[in-house]
Amino acid sequence: MEEPKNPSKIDIELTDAQAQGVYSNLAIINHSPSEFVVDYLSLMPGMPKARIVSRVILTPMHAKKLLGALAENVRRYEALFGEIRDTDAVPPAPRGEA
Repeated sequence: MEEPKNPSKIDIELTDAQAQGVYSNLAIINHSPSEFVVDYLSLMPGMPKARIVSRVILTPMHAKKLLGALAENVRRYEALFGEIRDTDAVPPAPRGEA
């Protein structure tokens, strides 16, 4: 039996719809002893409701691996492009009044 040439390589299938992705500007995370649930939401300015665009359910081990991978990627991003600043303190956009 022939061994795979690169056992760590995973072939990934992606539909056209998945390749488009979804936009999320808010995430809500809940957990139980057995899983983490990440709801990704889209909250548009002036709209009273946020819409869940995706829900991802992870084991605790995979949630911790995701945390590490995100931290490493943020570190790399900031090394290239500078610090990511929190925008929560951004003043509201003008309402078009003169």
